[in-house]
Amino acid sequence: MQDIMGIINLSEKEDAIKEITYNRPIATIPIAGRYRVIDFVLSNMVNAGIQNVSIFTQGKCRSLMQHLETGKEWDLNRKIDGLFVFNPVINSSDTILSKGDIKNFKDQMDYIKQSKQNYVLLSRSYMICNVDYIDAFKYYKESNADITILYKKVDTNNEKFLNCDTLNLNENGNVISIGKNVGNKDSYNISMEMYIMKKNLLLEMIENSISIGDNAYLKEAIHNNISNLNVNAYRFNGYLACINSIENYYKSSIELLDVDISEELFYKNGYIYTRVRDEAPTKYSNSSHVVNSFIANGCIIEGTVENSIIARGVKVKKGAIVKDSVIMQKCVVEEDTILKHVVLDKNVNISKNKVLCGDMKKPLVVKKNLNL
Repeated sequence: MQDIMGIINLSEKEDAIKEITYNRPIATIPIAGRYRVIDFVLSNMVNAGIQNVSIFTQGKCRSLMQHLETGKEWDLNRKIDGLFVFNPVINSSDTILSKGDIKNFKDQMDYIKQSKQNYVLLSRSYMICNVDYIDAFKYYKESNADITILYKKVDTNNEKFLNCDTLNLNENGNVISIGKNVGNKDSYNISMEMYIMKKNLLLEMIENSISIGDNAYLKEAIHNNISNLNVNAYRFNGYLACINSIENYYKSSIELLDVDISEELFYKNGYIYTRVRDEAPTKYSNSSHVVNSFIANGCIIEGTVENSIIARGVKVKKGAIVKDSVIMQKCVVEEDTILKHVVLDKNVNISKNKVLCGDMKKPLVVKKNLNL
């Protein structure tokens, strides 16, 4: 897999998850207590032996740079190849960032051309899975396709994938068109927005798309060329979550408390790596009561925590009850407070005797750095 380069494209729609992406991209949303969303696709690439990985950002990159640093945790701090982060190039005449991502690819064409690899794997960050890219690349090569798109077949009752791209396939597994999941069919082939192709084909599509304008998207160029190219699909049968809305983020986080799901997601095709923080173990007092929860290092738990995800450095004081909730870093839940179906962003302080409740379909979200 040293002949394939990875590009993680962070031009992702945040409209439905803006409560927790005001200061960060989707890629750095905390998940499972100690990980970030981007850890999954980045680890999948590294586990497949990809040594040249670039990330095309769309602004708000401070938390991304703090998390990735040199790429050491993913063995990407290399003299040859390694991890590259490219921010949008803004000229003096630009007033806002373009809505599309073609400009990002156009601005980095020199990097793509100069990379020694002949193939490229394109991916977003918000599809959470543990996928074997080696097997997907083998399928691509053996099928002699121009482009291979990874997908998962799901039923229409799975609301986690509403508004995601869908693939319409013929009997030979070739993609004949691409649409949207609007929940009106018995089953859907959900595009994971992961594409394998030759690097020269990618460069050709970028050049052809430049004339459309900076608001164009690369995936639109792929969609528009389906009739002209041999585009097939590789079926992924493992666990998949899409972090594109608050509801999906919350549901996916709670799903990780299922042992079978978490073991598959974190170990099946290789480990998921993240930035290591050397913190003390979590302290549990005699008054604490913890059931079926993920609790990261550096916490102090004196109250009750059930079916919840607790990130690093959280304090749950005596008499407090946290159920079915996601608590991000450095939050404080004071005495005799009750949280149920709640998402607390970083550095939130909840004062004594408060009661905050959402529900499973619509969790209550408290924004970063608030005191309630």
